[in-house]
Amino acid sequence: MVVGTGTIRFNTDHCHTLKEKRKIVKSILARVKNTYNVSIAEVDLNDVPKRATIGFAFAGNDRRKINSKIDKMFEFIDNLSLAEIIETQVEIITL
Repeated sequence: MVVGTGTIRFNTDHCHTLKEKRKIVKSILARVKNTYNVSIAEVDLNDVPKRATIGFAFAGNDRRKINSKIDKMFEFIDNLSLAEIIETQVEIITL
């Protein structure tokens, strides 16, 4: 079994309140969940209006497919243009 996990950190400078930020984060999470079969959630900086961090995990049996899905997910999120991606971290583990 292969598990791909990681985090994506966003810049949400255009948000001035937590309510605005949460609306954007929820939109990103919903769209990614509906497009990819991935576990995804906001995992850090919950109370910081200008930044957001989401974590994700893919499971499968082919390392290349997991890596490809992660790359496509990053591109999909970037193309949404809801928030600027400022940092990504990925780890692919074979169990």
